[in-house]
Amino acid sequence: MRQAVTIGLLVKGGGHAMAAGVTIAPDKLAAFRAYLEETLAEPVEAARREDALLIDGAVTAAGASVAMLTDIARAGPFGAGQPDPVFAVPSHTIAYAEEVGQAHVRARLRAGDGTMLNAIAFRAAGKPLGNALIANRGRNVHTAGTLSIDRWNGEERVQFRLMDLATTEPVAQVL
Repeated sequence: MRQAVTIGLLVKGGGHAMAAGVTIAPDKLAAFRAYLEETLAEPVEAARREDALLIDGAVTAAGASVAMLTDIARAGPFGAGQPDPVFAVPSHTIAYAEEVGQAHVRARLRAGDGTMLNAIAFRAAGKPLGNALIANRGRNVHTAGTLSIDRWNGEERVQFRLMDLATTEPVAQVL
């Protein structure tokens, strides 16, 4: 901001590390906007790239099987240097979603053929992802996350660990 003051775009500027205060003459507003767009273009683009969720593949509820995950596990081990593959599960309906345990949201995603996929969003209750799951029950969504084998009570089932969600229909109000 100091440079914007120096080149005459601002009457004055101030603030602190977490806030900026500026006074702009009305006739300098367009020039200041252009200055910000030029100055911030590269850092904003870099931030968008860093925040991008990279998808490794797409799968449906019917395709997400224990056999598929067993095959994928052969490419492992997965961890910090080689993260678990991220899958898109496109165009499934949120058949069920509720808060469970310590701030998690459990869901079931239904494919067009009726096949269901168990899903969970860890530590998502009260946060945008959890709110979106609950607010969009009964709606068609695109989701992204990782797949794992849930072993419980002698049975193996596929569990989808949700990372993100996008609606395919007009967005329900999410707070």
